[in-house]
Order: sequence, then C-alpha cells, then structure tokens
Amino acid sequence: MIGCLLSVLTFPGVIVHELGHVIFCRLFGVPVAKVCLFRFGNPAGYVLHAEPENAVQHLFIAFGPFFANTVLGAAAAAPVTVPLRDFHSLQPWQYVLLWLGISIAMHAFPSTGDAASLWGGIWHGRGCCLARLIAVPFVGIIYLGAIAKAVWLDVIYGIGVAVVLPKLVAAWLK
Repeated sequence: MIGCLLSVLTFPGVIVHELGHVIFCRLFGVPVAKVCLFRFGNPAGYVLHAEPENAVQHLFIAFGPFFANTVLGAAAAAPVTVPLRDFHSLQPWQYVLLWLGISIAMHAFPSTGDAASLWGGIWHGRGCCLARLIAVPFVGIIYLGAIAKAVWLDVIYGIGVAVVLPKLVAAWLK
C-alpha cells in the first residue's frame, strides 16, 4: 500500500526509470515489445524487451535507470540546490523542481524485476562463465537495494542526489 502511494507521489521517477531501460535497449538494438511508463499497480511501470545478445547488454539495460535517474534527478534540482543556502527562502516553483529531482533520483535503483531479468538472461540465456561471474554481484546489489528500501534508502539516495550532488559538482567545477 505505502509502496503504491509512494510511486504515485513520485511518478516522474517511475517514468524516467522505465525510459532508462528503453534508452539502453535502443542503444544496443534490443527490440522493445511493450512499454508501460506508469500505472496504478505493482509494478508501477515496466518494459518488455527481447533477449539481449550478451551479458554487457543485460547489465546496461538493467542498470540504465540508475544512470538516467541519477543524472536527471540531479539536473532537475540543480537550479534550486546549487545557489541555495536556506531552504526557508524557496519559491513555489523551486519546491516543484526539488520534488522533481528527488522523485526522479529515488527511482534510480534497479527493481527486483530487473534483477530477475538479468539473472534469467545470464543463467538461462547466452551467458558465459565470465559474464555470470560479473553479473552475480550486480544481482546481489539489486536485491540488497530492494531490502534497503525498507529503511528508506531510496528516499535517502533521492535527497542526496537532488540536494548534495549538484552542490558537489558545482564546487568541483569552480
């Protein structure tokens, strides 16, 4: 119940997450059969695609949302968080950008469905021993991330990406 409510409140993140899968499918020429960017249910969105040709493609398609959501979440909030010194002086439009950045970034973690797809592709598809050796820790990390959502790690990550990361990048660029 709380997961569905959180997905509704942070729907931009769900949409970007699914688009991250689609982008990496397109980059690798993996046909996409069906895309659901957002729905009321579990999962909140999904992408059905053909079997990737190799383990590298599987990994990038599974972790595509991590890259897309992290970059877009930080970019959405950067106009607010970089010059910001005091959250009490935010204008309403700045709160919208901050919500957008956090909601996008907090959906960066691959889902357990992504882990299952990666696992199935590596073990039942075209996976050599080296690919399996590389993929197993990534699947484990995805499942650990799913467990950590119980302690709101996804929300903490979203806030960190939207509030802290743009400031770090701006300081580094100085």
